[in-house]
Parts: sequence; structure tokens; C-alpha cells
Amino acid sequence: MCGSPARTEAGRDPARGEDEGVSTSRDVTVPVRDAELPGVLVLPAAPRGVVLFAHGSGSGRFSPRNRQVADAFHRAGFGTLLMDLLTEAEEVVDARTRHLRFDVGLLAGRLTAAADWLGDATDAAGLPLATFGASTGAAAALITAADRSERVGVVICRGGRPDLAGSALERVRAPTLLVVGGADEPVVRLNAEAAGRLACEHRLVVVPGATHLFPEPGALGAVIDASVDWLDRWLPRTSS
Repeated sequence: MCGSPARTEAGRDPARGEDEGVSTSRDVTVPVRDAELPGVLVLPAAPRGVVLFAHGSGSGRFSPRNRQVADAFHRAGFGTLLMDLLTEAEEVVDARTRHLRFDVGLLAGRLTAAADWLGDATDAAGLPLATFGASTGAAAALITAADRSERVGVVICRGGRPDLAGSALERVRAPTLLVVGGADEPVVRLNAEAAGRLACEHRLVVVPGATHLFPEPGALGAVIDASVDWLDRWLPRTSS
């Protein structure tokens, strides 16, 4: 872990009657097999668990949508790790070829390594873990859950491509939430087909009128509400 921790006020959510107090935000370096990847680990004062984000389609740890979701998780008492799944050099190549963002094996391998690293990280070790995947990152989130079934307690996919997880779908044991925009019709169909292959507890939520990135008023808020409710319901209070 590198960088100095920054302390920020998490704020209070009157609807939940919670006061999370002070959160700690730390720049980290996550070691994976063939790279070291930058990330931001945020933990509330008394974290209920930590959510590991998998970005997709050329996005990264500074994605405004995922940061908005992460902020809501902090207010609900959950920590987050937002990280880049590609190195700077790979981002340059991907901007030209657009192929690495669809290399699900690469993305999933790195996300799984990050899940293992979180289990050893001093200030996140032992916390219940969820994976949150967007776009192609949804497949990585599901594969990591399948490969670390004893570690990952919840999966959430936002506007994702769970179909790209392939045979890992049948191996997922963590309760899985799939959230898609109602106007994103091809992705709705792919998510419905993927849901039919899941043997775990799962739910498909379609946000009416929302497109792929949920830019419509209230659309991302609907994603956040469904996600926090899913974490509240299914993420275990202590790790196994």
C-alpha cells in the first residue's frame, strides 16, 4: 500500500438513521501477476464490508458514475476499492485497438488478484467482500465470484455483459443483482439470458427508460438504491 491516507467526512443519511463519521481514503498499488495497478481504497470508520469495482469499456478508477455509486456505498457504511484494471501503457493500446477492454480473462484475473490482495490488506483484511461490475467488468465480477466463492459474498452488475462470463455463470454462488436500463434493449436481453443460467439467488432489475450509462434523471439513483438494498440484504456481517 502506498500514499498517505486522507480523512473525509462520510456524512449522515437521515433515511437510514446512520452516522458513519469519518472515512479514510488511501491511494493504493494493487499487485497482480504481471503489473502493479493504481487504486483508491475508501473505508468508513466502522465498515460493514468492502465493494471491489470492475470497470469496463475503457473506464477506470476515476469513472464519475462509479464514483457516485461508491460515495453512496460509503454513506451506507461500505468501503470501496476503485482501481484501474489496465496499466497506462495498456490504456494507450486499448484506446487505439479497443480490444483489451473485451479481454475478460485478463480483467477477471486481475480482479481476482485484487480480491486476494484485499484479504491481506491491513485495513481491509477480514471484511465481507462484494464485487460490482459495469459493462464488460460485470463478467469479471462474476468470474471472480465463481473463482473465489468462499470470499465473495455478493455480486452487483450495472449495465453489464454477464454473458461474457461464459461457463462461470453456473458456478457463481453469491447472491447476484443485475441492473439494466429499460431502453438498453440488447443488454436487457443478454442479462435476462444470463439470469436464466444463474443457480444462485439472483434478481434482474430493469430501470424504465434508462439507457446504457444511466444518464437520465433519477436513473443512476435507482441503480444505487437497488444496490444498497442488495448489500443490506445479502452481504454477510462477518467474513467466513
